[in-house]
Amino acid sequence: MRGETAGNPGGVEFVGGGHIGCRFRQTGLMSLVVPPYPKARYTQDRPKISAWFKRADRQPDYQTPAVAYHYLANQQDTNGDYGLYRVDIAPAGGGPPEHFHRAMSEAFFVLSGTMRLCDGNEWTDGHQGDFLYIPPGGIHGFRNEADEPASILMLFAPGAPREAYFEGFAALADMTDDERAEWFISHDNYWIQ
Repeated sequence: MRGETAGNPGGVEFVGGGHIGCRFRQTGLMSLVVPPYPKARYTQDRPKISAWFKRADRQPDYQTPAVAYHYLANQQDTNGDYGLYRVDIAPAGGGPPEHFHRAMSEAFFVLSGTMRLCDGNEWTDGHQGDFLYIPPGGIHGFRNEADEPASILMLFAPGAPREAYFEGFAALADMTDDERAEWFISHDNYWIQ
């Protein structure tokens, strides 16, 4: 199949059949830059059985009165590629105010309930299926203000030891203000003042 984009005659040539396996070749005005796949990280001749499975109904890995954390795939599990967590927040269970991270991106996918999400510009209600991506340095926040529970997936990339962060909140009450500020910085959390 060869064709042109609407409004851009001769701009792009589609080479190949159908949508699968098509290649794009720049021929004029319009450029479609498609980055290549990363370099292969598994180089053995034969594949291996290495996948693992976690059931949705298993007990949380860590729980407070307001939040249940499910460590789906942490930094150790993924060799630092990413960390994926399911976070279940009780009705009116709160969440962190506006902040940013220097070392990692973060993304939220609302599984159920209503989650207040901040994209740096405004706070808005996120509902089932809504998604928010935050690159490193991006201002964001989230909280459950609703009278019903909410559940989200949180993705950090690259992976970071967020379990120590989630489980360390209980110790904050016994810290000085300076110790508390250093603890947050050591966990790549920078609050917007």
